[in-house]
Amino acid sequence: MTRPSVLFVCVHNAGRSQMAAGWLRHLAGEAVEVRSAGSEPAEQVNPVAVAAMREVGIDITTNTPRLLDYATAESSDVLVTMGCGDVCPVFPGKRYLDWQLDDPAGRDIESVRRIRDEIRRRVEQLLAELPFQPRSGEGTPTQAAG
Repeated sequence: MTRPSVLFVCVHNAGRSQMAAGWLRHLAGEAVEVRSAGSEPAEQVNPVAVAAMREVGIDITTNTPRLLDYATAESSDVLVTMGCGDVCPVFPGKRYLDWQLDDPAGRDIESVRRIRDEIRRRVEQLLAELPFQPRSGEGTPTQAAG
């Protein structure tokens, strides 16, 4: 079984997609290849998103917003869009999810916490549907391939 790859895409790759990638890395470890990108990447990750993730023990301070490119999207198994609009490429045979989530840009920490927690819920649901092996010693859900 190969490692599934998941690409999270939002406009600025500074909030929602970075939090989702942080959750997936935290919950799945090396069992899932995690990617994130944006159609118009910001210069840095949203500091309020960084603070909200730090509260739950996930450090995304070293993450850098990246531009969505064709090769990354094409080589991903699952593409999760979060408001990237028509710029998200579509490839036959890929699994697409469109998560309607508020943009944390310009919001206070309390609002971003709610977005963070909703993202975690959705990432956990996604993990339950992916074929992967959990990182050792963790109680991460597994799903058999097939």
